[in-house]
Amino acid sequence: MDNIKLDLTGSFISEEELHEIKTEIMSAQETLLDRKGVSSEMTGWLDYMYRMDADEYRDIKNAAKYIKENSEAFILLGIGGSYLGAKAAIEAIRGDFHNELFSPQVYYAGQNLSGAYLKKLIKVINEKKVCIIVISKSGTTLETALSFRIFRCLMEEKYGEESRNRIFVVTDQLKGALKNMSDLKKYKTFAVPDDIGGRYSVITPVGLLPMAAAGIDTDKFIEGLRSGAEEYTKRDFENNICCLYATARNILNRRKKDVEIFVNYEPSCTSIAEWWKQLFGESEGKEGKGIFPASLNFTTDLHSMGQFVQEGREIIFETNLAVENNEDDMEVPFDPNDFDKLNYISGKTLNYINKKAFEGTFMAHNEGNVPGIIIRVPKMDEFYLAKLFYFFMMSCGISGYTNKIDPFTQPGVEAYKKNMFRLLGRSV
Repeated sequence: MDNIKLDLTGSFISEEELHEIKTEIMSAQETLLDRKGVSSEMTGWLDYMYRMDADEYRDIKNAAKYIKENSEAFILLGIGGSYLGAKAAIEAIRGDFHNELFSPQVYYAGQNLSGAYLKKLIKVINEKKVCIIVISKSGTTLETALSFRIFRCLMEEKYGEESRNRIFVVTDQLKGALKNMSDLKKYKTFAVPDDIGGRYSVITPVGLLPMAAAGIDTDKFIEGLRSGAEEYTKRDFENNICCLYATARNILNRRKKDVEIFVNYEPSCTSIAEWWKQLFGESEGKEGKGIFPASLNFTTDLHSMGQFVQEGREIIFETNLAVENNEDDMEVPFDPNDFDKLNYISGKTLNYINKKAFEGTFMAHNEGNVPGIIIRVPKMDEFYLAKLFYFFMMSCGISGYTNKIDPFTQPGVEAYKKNMFRLLGRSV
């Protein structure tokens, strides 16, 4: 069977160097798997796919069925881990133009404070049959709560009492503002597990409900999670790619490579990078430590950022996501006049050309002293995407504990909130 593979041949890291920190990595993995580290109570994602509530999963499928049958569009309200994973999955699986090709259409709100954005979105969905999925553990996150207040009023005005059947909530199981409101309004609710933080929650109802509503095969997704859990929890340094990826990142960081650029060559994978940035940024950016996670979309960004990557400050290494097989493709036609001088590649497919662009760029950046890591995914479907999510979560946990930081909290994000609320006049 094909599998996700890690290629370190362009990383400038030798076998000897990998083994020099093997003990540190294996100790960090043990801390994670044995739940002996700080915030170990937040590691429920390790085995959630084996202990998820069967009744709740059935309810997720029923809710998704209702949304698909009764709406032309649904709006996913959430921010950070409450929407990034689902958005990444929907775009990666359904494709770049999924809203033009499939129903229901999917729109996002609650991830910013822009009045212009919301006003335009309301115009877009005004004449459509709409459902809403709102995701917030507390229900008081400003961006999401504001958007939900606005859309809740619109839904009640449009549908009256029926609006309660069109609003689905993923929140705390027992408490919080959103839970209390949902009980009062009789919205259908799903639980955010107490032992799984936002950026690790894509494998829970947080990700599963919007994915299922968008037509993604969640059974196949869960199968991929279980495959990932079986493979990536093995305590085998040489054959566990999570251990090796965490090792490579730490070695390069110790060489003052402080920026990791996540690179992909498929536009539909752009939001995977956004999810990845939150995962590693919030998990590792503490106590003056951490690698800055950035992302670029090639070949597009080669025409804007390629110069810096090639010849700029030597603080960068690249992690390339390579999707090996893509069923959607086109051939370059032959032109008798050959005005653009492209007949030399006529008959070749765009995916073939894209792969050669990747290979050529990787070689050039290596020659420019940019270390490169490649994560090869056989194809982008529900199974391999779930396995990729689990690979990154496991790698992140190992990497965080290797650096002696807590990979499951984010105390720094509270600072801006305190200032913002004070400036808005909220009494603390």
